[in-house]
Amino acid sequence: MLLSLMSAKWYPILFDSPMNATRSVAIWLTVALVAAFLVCVFVLKGERRQKFLKISLISAIAYACVVGIMFLAFTFAEDGIQTILFVPLLVLIVAIAASAITLVFKRSKLIYIILGCIVGAALVAVFACMGVYYASGDAEDMNGVKITVSENVALYLCAAGLIAVIAFLAFFFGRKDKKGFDSKSISYAAICIAMSFALSYLRIVKLPQGGSVTIASLLPLMIYAYMFGTKKGVFAGMIYGILQAVQDPWIVHPAQFLLDYPIAFAAIGVAGMFANIKKLDKLPQIQFALGAIVASVLRYLAHILSGVFAFSEYALDAAENPISPWIYSLTYNSFVFVDIAIVIAAGVLVFSSRAFVKQARKFRVEEKPQPAAEEVPTEQSEDD
Repeated sequence: MLLSLMSAKWYPILFDSPMNATRSVAIWLTVALVAAFLVCVFVLKGERRQKFLKISLISAIAYACVVGIMFLAFTFAEDGIQTILFVPLLVLIVAIAASAITLVFKRSKLIYIILGCIVGAALVAVFACMGVYYASGDAEDMNGVKITVSENVALYLCAAGLIAVIAFLAFFFGRKDKKGFDSKSISYAAICIAMSFALSYLRIVKLPQGGSVTIASLLPLMIYAYMFGTKKGVFAGMIYGILQAVQDPWIVHPAQFLLDYPIAFAAIGVAGMFANIKKLDKLPQIQFALGAIVASVLRYLAHILSGVFAFSEYALDAAENPISPWIYSLTYNSFVFVDIAIVIAAGVLVFSSRAFVKQARKFRVEEKPQPAAEEVPTEQSEDD
């Protein structure tokens, strides 16, 4: 891990290209904006705080989408992302930005349906273009990797096993959630995916064989899982993982792609698994932190298994004295815990706001609502 960090790119102090200089400025600007937001939240009270939170929501959505579009354009210009991937991603981000801002000002069933259809169509277009792009070429040969028959089998078995574990946790802890997606949950999923995607460009450090530490890029997805439950959270995380494959592809095998992208980030959706634990209702920070830890452990496991069975050749060539692929993968992928520590710290601050927790819990569906319990408000109207 130490060797990997020494050879990694530390973006907050990197100014060697227009993209990296802009990224460094954006990182420090984001930190300053978050600090200013937290100060205002704790200083303002009553209606002034509510008005400030609404303005902040609009500003955060607009800022995230501007960052996403800006770095997507830089990626197109400097890194040579193919037009077939750039155009649908750009359309998707613009559609999400417009939808999110619309929802802040006007919410109705018809609006949710229209916006859900627009964003859904843009998302389908992204996946279709991805399929066309990645259908050509041999990923193993292109990356100089040869995967043995035993490693091939192990990759598929590991992917299937983790899918089963994540699905079990999602359905077990999400058994009280509202069944199926509705227009509201789809719209909010699109917003949270877009915000996480934009924040993922604000990397603190990027490791040489893939993986990076960001400024709490997974926080919007984890908040979504807390609000709408683990089943919807896992689905949103899977979509985000596929988008990550477009942003920073490192693909050598179909099962490795599943482990490093859809499965690893689908695991983020289980972050909402403790949201309905009544004994912790007065400690929302603990509910969030515990779920985030479980989610990060599952993500870490997915990356480890991918590293052991798909990237063993990199492990053997990583140092003068070859080491075990298991040891290399365990240490290399420990960046996940640095990334999640930042998310938990930010999440604990966010969930320390009673106003935020109250709004987040409006989306939770209990089997037996308890209107007398102030900490667990019941579902309210669409216009709340």
